[in-house]
Amino acid sequence: MLPYRPDQSVRSPKSARMEQRTTQETKDLIEKAAGLLGVNASEFTVAAAAKAARDTLRDYEATALQPSAHATFMAALEATEPTESLTGLMTLHAEVSKPK
Repeated sequence: MLPYRPDQSVRSPKSARMEQRTTQETKDLIEKAAGLLGVNASEFTVAAAAKAARDTLRDYEATALQPSAHATFMAALEATEPTESLTGLMTLHAEVSKPK
């Protein structure tokens, strides 16, 4: 049996419900993979979906630059005088980003 690392989304108490419809072929595939890991299809599906969601959010929320592009980008930022609109936008961002 392959090692299974439970996702936090699987370990936490369950209070929300989701339902999906799929083909019999996909259901069989998920159940077979889940069985190899020693978990049920629901746990397998939730863990896989949570991982895919985190990966998607990471990809959409991050911008990666090569070191040379980063240096050019930072130089451009340093050369730019902030406008009143930009200052206001950054102030708004700081306010809405504060931990609650």
